[in-house]
Amino acid sequence: MSDADGACVIFEKLAKDVRVPARATKQSAGYDIRAHLTCGPIRIHRGGNRDTVSVTAISAGNGTPAIVLEPGDRALVPTGFRARLPDGYEAQIRMRSSVAWKRGLTVPNAPGTVDADYADEWFVLVLNSAPHSIRIEHGERIAQVVLHRYRVARWEEGPVSISTDRAGGLGSTGKR
Repeated sequence: MSDADGACVIFEKLAKDVRVPARATKQSAGYDIRAHLTCGPIRIHRGGNRDTVSVTAISAGNGTPAIVLEPGDRALVPTGFRARLPDGYEAQIRMRSSVAWKRGLTVPNAPGTVDADYADEWFVLVLNSAPHSIRIEHGERIAQVVLHRYRVARWEEGPVSISTDRAGGLGSTGKR
C-alpha cells in the first residue's frame, strides 16, 4: 500500500489465504481487514469473566470456520498478517459501520492504534454489544484500518493559561 507521497506499508501474510487490506472504493478512507480464523485458537473474554478462554474456530455449517460470541464477549480476532508502517504513521482500527449497525459488534477501544514499530500479527478487539449471539466467519470483513500521519512533539512543564472563554471541564462546549 502506498499513497501520493510515496509512503508504503509493508505487508506480510502469515497464511496462504490472507488478503491484503483493500479500500472498497476510490474515495474510501479505510482499508477493509478480514477475520482469519484458521491458524490457531482465538482469545475470548466470556461476558463479565476476567479469564480468557481460547477457542478453535468451528464450522459455520457451510464448511467455513467461525467463532460465536455471546452477549458481552470480547475477542481478539486475528487477521493473519503483520505489517510495518512508515515512520510518522499509525494505523487506526475501526469497526466497519455496517458491522456495528447491523450486527452489534463494536471495537471497544476505537480507534485501536497500531504503532509503526509493532511487528506482530494484527488483531481486532471486538465486543458483542448485541443482546444475542454473533457469529464471525473466516474471511469476513470485520473492521477497517485508517492510516494516519502524526507529528511528534516534545512536552515541557510550564503554566497553562486560559486561551478562550471555555470553562467548566468535560462537556463544557455543550451550550444550548
